[in-house]
Amino acid sequence: MKGKVMFQGTASNVGKSIISAGICRIFAQDGYKVAPFKPQNMALNSYITDEGLEMGRAQVFQAEAAGISPKADMNPILLKPCGNHISQVIVRGKLVGKMHSSEYNEYKLKLIDVLKETFLDLENEYDVIVMEGAGSCAEINLKERDISNMGMAEIADSPVILVSDIDRGGVFASIVGTLSLLDEKERKRVKGVIINKFRGKKEYFSDGVKMLEDIIKIPVLGVVPYSDIKIEDEDSVTNRFKKKSIKNDINIEVIRTPHMSNFTDFNIFETQNDVNLRYIDFGESIGNPDMIIIPGSKNTIKDLEYIKESGLDEQIKEFNRRGKLIVGICGGYQMMGKKIIDNDGIESDILEVDGLGLLNIETEFIDQKRTVQTEKFIASNMNGYLKDVSNKYVKGYEIHMGITYSDDYENLYKEEADEKKCIIGCVNKEGNVFGTYIHGVFDEIDFTRTLLNTIREKKGLEPVKSEVKSFKEFKMKEYDKLADLLRENLDIEKIYKICGLEIK
Repeated sequence: MKGKVMFQGTASNVGKSIISAGICRIFAQDGYKVAPFKPQNMALNSYITDEGLEMGRAQVFQAEAAGISPKADMNPILLKPCGNHISQVIVRGKLVGKMHSSEYNEYKLKLIDVLKETFLDLENEYDVIVMEGAGSCAEINLKERDISNMGMAEIADSPVILVSDIDRGGVFASIVGTLSLLDEKERKRVKGVIINKFRGKKEYFSDGVKMLEDIIKIPVLGVVPYSDIKIEDEDSVTNRFKKKSIKNDINIEVIRTPHMSNFTDFNIFETQNDVNLRYIDFGESIGNPDMIIIPGSKNTIKDLEYIKESGLDEQIKEFNRRGKLIVGICGGYQMMGKKIIDNDGIESDILEVDGLGLLNIETEFIDQKRTVQTEKFIASNMNGYLKDVSNKYVKGYEIHMGITYSDDYENLYKEEADEKKCIIGCVNKEGNVFGTYIHGVFDEIDFTRTLLNTIREKKGLEPVKSEVKSFKEFKMKEYDKLADLLRENLDIEKIYKICGLEIK
C-alpha cells in the first residue's frame, strides 16, 4: 500500500516539523518504509548529505526519525536568507544563485516540475510520504504562486492535517480563521486538526474540542501536551534562545549574531548535565563563561561588523588575554583571523575587513560553495585546553564559500597527503583559541566530553562521564519518546485512515 499526508500549520512555529518527525517514527516503528518531504524550506540551518548536497535540517531529523539516510530531494527547494530580501536559492541540493524575493517569486513557478519529479521519485521508493508545509497555509496574498502548502498538496493529491499551537493563545480563532480563508477545494483536503503544545489537564479542554468540532465539522485528532523532548528546532524562532541561564559547573556562551546559522551545532551541550548554554543577544554583554563560541554565519562580514559595533570584539579579546577558551565555527572561524577579503563582492561591497586577530589566518571569499562531509583527527601534541583531545576523532560537514590560508599557522587537525589548500581548522599556540569549518564538530561525545573535563580540571572540579554514550543513540531515544507522546495523545488509527494505510 502507498500512503501520504501533509501537515500544514495555522502559523509558523506551531510544531509541524516535530509532529511530522513523530509520525515518521510511528510509521517506521510499525513496519512501513517512510520518508519526509518538504517542498520549500526557508532556514539558515542546513546539512550536507553523503553526496555533498545541501538540504534543510528539519528533513534531516525527520529522516533520522524514519530510520533512513537523508536525501536532498526530501527538501528539493531550500532558501537561505542573506539579508535585504535576498536569499541563496538551492534546488535539489545545489546552489542556483542569489535572488531577490521579487525575482524568486517569478522563478519558483518553474520549479513545479522539480516538485512533481522529486515527490514521484520518493513515492515510488517508499510506502508512505509524510509532508510538511511552511508557515501558514492561509496566506491569501501568496496563494496564486503557492508551492509550499495547498499548492503542493494538490500536486501530490494529498490529504492535509492542520496543526495549531494553543500555547500562544487564540487557538480557536486561528483554526476557524485558517479554514475560512481556504477555498472549498482546499478545505475538503483538510481531514483532521491537531492542537499542539497544550499546558494543563486535557479533561478540562474536552468541551472546547467538542465546540470546535461543531463549528469546523472536521475531527480534532488529538491534543498534544507541551513537552521538553530534545529534538532540533527548525529555525531561529526557536525558544532555545529564550531559555534563562541556570547555575552549572560549566557555562558556555554563544554570540547570537544577526545572521547566525547552524546553531544546531550546539544541541549536544544540552545532553551534558553539567553544562549551561546561553545565547548572547543584541544589547547583552559577555558574562563570565568558561567558553565563548562564535557560530556560523550566512553573512560573515556583516556579523563581524555587528560584533565590532556592539563592543563584543573587545570583550572577546579581553577573554583571550585571560587565556579563556574561544571557539569559532565556519563563519566564526573566518572572523577569528587577521583579514577577510571579498574582492568579488560575494557577501558585500566591502573589499577587505580586519578580523578579530585571534588566529594567524586570512580568508578570501570565492564564488564557489564547498559542501562536503568531513572526518578528521585532532593533531598530536596539543596543549592548553586541547591537551587531552590530541588524536581524537571528529566528524561533520562543511558549508562555506571562503578559502582560509596562512604561511604560518598551527593546524587543528592531522595533515593528510591530499589536504586542500584551505585550512579546515586552526589553533593558536597557547591552545585556548581554535576555529574549524566542520559543523557538528561537537557531536562526537569523546571529543566534547574530554574538552569539557579539561575545563572542569582548570576550575578544580573532578571529571565526569557523559550519561549519553552516543549523540545518535540519544536522538533515537528522543524520537521514540516523541512517538510514545503522539501515540498517547493522537488518534493514530484515524491518521492511518487519512493516509490511506492500514495498521500492520
